[in-house]
Amino acid sequence: MFNLNECFKLIQGHGMASRSDTKTRILDAAEKLFAERGFSETSLRLITSKAEVNLASVNYHFGSKKELIRAVLARYLDVFMPAASNQINRLNAAPAQATLEEILSSLVDPLLDLNALRTEGTTIFLQLLGRGYIESQGHLRWFITTHYGQHLDAFVKAVSASAPHIPPAEMFWRLHFTLGTIVFTMASADALNDIAAAEFGEHNDIEAVIRKVIPYMAAGVSVPVSS
Repeated sequence: MFNLNECFKLIQGHGMASRSDTKTRILDAAEKLFAERGFSETSLRLITSKAEVNLASVNYHFGSKKELIRAVLARYLDVFMPAASNQINRLNAAPAQATLEEILSSLVDPLLDLNALRTEGTTIFLQLLGRGYIESQGHLRWFITTHYGQHLDAFVKAVSASAPHIPPAEMFWRLHFTLGTIVFTMASADALNDIAAAEFGEHNDIEAVIRKVIPYMAAGVSVPVSS
């Protein structure tokens, strides 16, 4: 027997699934283009073309390009930030003070776990962070500090406790230098790996590259301030 209510629910459910699928296609297309081309050089028209949707769909789901950029990063940050905080808290609960290298190393697994979220998720996430840093996306800094501030605070406090001889102002600069190191390394990772393979016979994956840079960053952050 024909049931109008059941029919309506079926149509409504299909519509919700379709909207969800459209939103995901937009996010998937946007993150690839943002990582490859940068935020400024990627137009909404290019995103809609790759996602095979119209501009109205982007406006409906996100409202603006800035909101789309934040949504792309949020897919990663919502997973990475709590996992990173858990690792930091685990180190803080240990009887001995964690070293700076241990603190930075504790972030490796949460970073690599992003590969389970998306194919090459670790690389894409770090590239997106790099794009935001290089292109001076002020709204992204506001978004990250507003939505993930408690996780950032836990990291900064742990780093500061591991290097109490570094004044706060100097630590501010060193952490930004560290971020710059990550940005450059990830932006050049393919070229660096090709050179390492050709000249030294090394074959590195993303985990190997991250672990190579950690001792360098830890030493740079903790070196005593020259008088």
